[in-house]
Amino acid sequence: MPTRFSRAAGFTLLEILVAMAIFAMIGLASTGVLNSVINSNQISEERFEKLQALQRAMLVIERDVLQAIERPVRINGEQTDIVMRGGELDDSDADGLAFVRGGWQNPQMMLARSTQQTVAYRLVDNKLERLYSNYVDNVIGYEPKTRVLLTGVTDFRVEFVAQTDNNEPSASSSITWNDTYTGSALPKAVALTLQTQDFGTIRREFTLWSDGL
Repeated sequence: MPTRFSRAAGFTLLEILVAMAIFAMIGLASTGVLNSVINSNQISEERFEKLQALQRAMLVIERDVLQAIERPVRINGEQTDIVMRGGELDDSDADGLAFVRGGWQNPQMMLARSTQQTVAYRLVDNKLERLYSNYVDNVIGYEPKTRVLLTGVTDFRVEFVAQTDNNEPSASSSITWNDTYTGSALPKAVALTLQTQDFGTIRREFTLWSDGL
């Protein structure tokens, strides 16, 4: 009797190649989407870290400036009546600021230091640095400690509103900002302007005179 052969169903080579091409395109598209999501997440994290660093730096500056006190310091071992100086300084690539702040916590005076601290700000190699020491009056040759507050700072400017001769607010409605200040009394206000690579221009103004401007 004749033998009947059944024809088995299957895919042709062309169909297999088309299916492989479709899966390859889907895989490439999925990889591209995944890489885009990962890169966006990394950029967001870096941006958030830079924003946190900026916020921490501004909090440190605000804490220091608002607790500035009229405490003169020795310069090169010589007693002076200067309590704050700012503007162009020799050791800064831009402006600088130096003064004494109070309110430095020393619980029950257990540490061998006072509650006052000498602080200074300067710009070096696009880094905003905070200089400080444990003692207000240091010996000649003492090098203060340095802490980098913020990176990516291209310019740093400090301005002041000086006290009037009678220590009263000026009758003029306009406020005059000065580029430099060296005085035996605190100015009425201090303004700090940072030019940053990531956030552009940032300006903060602080009132030091208790009765305002």
